[in-house]
Amino acid sequence: MAALPALAERRALDAHVDALQGGAAVWAALDLGQRATLLRALRESVVAAAEDWAELAADSKLLPPGHPLRGEEWLSGPYAVLGAIDAYTDTLGKLAAGHSPLDGVRTGRAPGGRVRVDAFPLTGIDRFLLSGFTGEVWLQPGVTRRQAGAAAGLAQREPTASGGVGLVLGAGNVTSIPVLDVLYELLAHNRVALLKLNPTQDTLLPVFERALAPLTEPGLLRIVQGGADIGAYLVSHPGVSQVHVTGSEATFDAIVRDSDAEPAAPTKPITAELGGVSPIIVVPGEWTDADITYQAEHIATMRLQNCGHNCLAGQVVILSSDWPQAAQFRSALRRAYAMAPERPLWYPGATERMRQAGAAHPGALVLADRLFIEVEDGADAGTLASTEYFAPVLGVIALPGTGQEFLDAAVAYANDRLNGTLGANLLVDPATEAALGAGFPRAVTALQYGTIAINGWAAFGFITPTLTWGAFPGGTLDDVGSGIGVVHNALLLDGVERSVVRGPFRPLPRWITDGIRHPASLRLTRPTILPKPPWFVSARTGARVSEGLTRFRARGGVLGLARTLLAALRA
Repeated sequence: MAALPALAERRALDAHVDALQGGAAVWAALDLGQRATLLRALRESVVAAAEDWAELAADSKLLPPGHPLRGEEWLSGPYAVLGAIDAYTDTLGKLAAGHSPLDGVRTGRAPGGRVRVDAFPLTGIDRFLLSGFTGEVWLQPGVTRRQAGAAAGLAQREPTASGGVGLVLGAGNVTSIPVLDVLYELLAHNRVALLKLNPTQDTLLPVFERALAPLTEPGLLRIVQGGADIGAYLVSHPGVSQVHVTGSEATFDAIVRDSDAEPAAPTKPITAELGGVSPIIVVPGEWTDADITYQAEHIATMRLQNCGHNCLAGQVVILSSDWPQAAQFRSALRRAYAMAPERPLWYPGATERMRQAGAAHPGALVLADRLFIEVEDGADAGTLASTEYFAPVLGVIALPGTGQEFLDAAVAYANDRLNGTLGANLLVDPATEAALGAGFPRAVTALQYGTIAINGWAAFGFITPTLTWGAFPGGTLDDVGSGIGVVHNALLLDGVERSVVRGPFRPLPRWITDGIRHPASLRLTRPTILPKPPWFVSARTGARVSEGLTRFRARGGVLGLARTLLAALRA
């Protein structure tokens, strides 16, 4: 049990909760048009703080000026928040006009008769800049299109019904997460928010205070700092009606269990996003040398972005031991993993977790400042499968078979052997997907993860506001897995099961020659204007492009966008 904060701290926290009770009444009194106006003011303050936000975040992660990966903090910070504000504003506008957020959004059928919402792209600029990428939200079996349209909007369908005060225990690894969670409290649940920053983000407090002033000034948000004692006091505070936590399963258990490690009787609802061990399934096919190099860099990005301190970082690569190109791919993956730009470990405990991974897998290769673990065919993956290392630790395991046999075995392995259900990734060339036919969507449906990325990284689902982010349904207080509930979800959909992201297997210009070489798979080839996405750790101009895309998201400007696109072509 955490010790109580000092009396003066408790009184200050009580005052924050009291102020938020008044703020809840203010929020309940605002109609949908007024809420949209407030979001537009919030957008302006985020734009004004964006540069300081990104630069201070990069500094806090020990990235020196000029480091090629500083652009990560533009995309995962202000860019993500601006996209969410824009999407929520659009949803409020539809509701205010008497429409469903699904009006004008294409829907269809996903496998098993599920309703599929084509949630990305919804704007022309996204179709252009992120051509080749799409995102779907699959609703739970049994939910009809009519029911989905009627429920979309969640608490904004009854804006005067206050949800009280929600406590957000902020994530410590990605700077947009606490802000996105606050927005979801306001818009999905009609709850004003008390945000407790993770201590790793304390240096960003002045930026958050500036950026979020339109929420703090009318009493819709309060931001506090502190350790576990502050968090524990607020979790049990009678003025807090709900808790949302982003962190580890251990953090969640500390909230819901008593000193005897037995499930406590929770006095208020709790939702959570907790991470896990994310698989990367490589479906064997006939790949070119360029395909192998590109997808090896793709996997290195999934593990090494943000130094591996991500709940959605790919950790276990599942290969076919019968793939004729397996050895070539392993070699390319080791090379891409070793050659990615070096950066310091910055998240607390990462050095110790790296040591533990090395001790558990004594045959691990030390490549630059990271570990690469190759599990012998048929051997137990051990802690690699059960422990989210939250550090630059990447493993490769092999399963027998090719084609559908391998894919089904890989899906079963991910479901049954890997800890967590947050995000999964599949890499498959268009010709192989075409040959698999109905077996491929059947395997995707069987993969029980909250976000599935096909020829992409699940992080694309995280940063896309109209998709949902969270564990696959089924988490409980006794067995929480990767969490309970979803966030982001700017269409405010109810009854969500998962999000499915798709990207191009081959970048510009190789998707063109791919379509010529394999006309049978042309329908599955995805045109894209990107030779290499800016979030790849190997993108030479990634920092410049990431900043440029954020500035364009903030203010528009054709000339600046043209410069950004020229830089993207040199990635």
